[in-house]
Amino acid sequence: MRRLMPAAHTGFETAAFAGLRRQTQAWPLPGTAPVTVGLLMNRFDPLRKMMHVDEAVARFASQPGTVFTNGVFDLLHRGHIAYLAEARQLGDRLIVAINSDASARILDKGPDRPMNREGDRAFQVAALESVDAVVIFNEPTPIALLSRLRPSVYVKGGDYDMSKLAESALVRSWGGHAVALPFVDGFSTTSLMDRIRATTRLVPADAS
Repeated sequence: MRRLMPAAHTGFETAAFAGLRRQTQAWPLPGTAPVTVGLLMNRFDPLRKMMHVDEAVARFASQPGTVFTNGVFDLLHRGHIAYLAEARQLGDRLIVAINSDASARILDKGPDRPMNREGDRAFQVAALESVDAVVIFNEPTPIALLSRLRPSVYVKGGDYDMSKLAESALVRSWGGHAVALPFVDGFSTTSLMDRIRATTRLVPADAS
């Protein structure tokens, strides 16, 4: 018989994930009433890393060694994975903040972006070994979230001039560091989508 225990509360940002934390009834001991409990989540389930912002703040705020990064992470690819693996090496834990669908659209990456919904994007990132926690934020920038988490290291991918970012100034105000990590050449969501569109145009209309 599979052991049943109360599941840890994640309070995940997106209501859609409430349904993924299924409830079941445990068989009672003799003389006791049935108790509704959550299924014990296995240690490989990405849901265990997905948190509401308040939970992430309660667990990680101002902890030395916390590395923070943010992004849309639409159509997860090798460049994303390599970047997050490198970011994780900068500290003791990596927290990734995912733009909600609404905030991703504000970034104007294209009329059909994001391709994947926020919950799916967060789930995929949480599945990576390099990532310790994932939250979703609704604002255009992570400034408010950074001010609550107060990480030791703030990381961005690409050729950003970190000295010009408001996020960098904020993190440095409490003694933290702001670091830019280069992307892996040849990998981007935009180029991946371009290849998909090109392939789709080449497929005959009657192809199965």
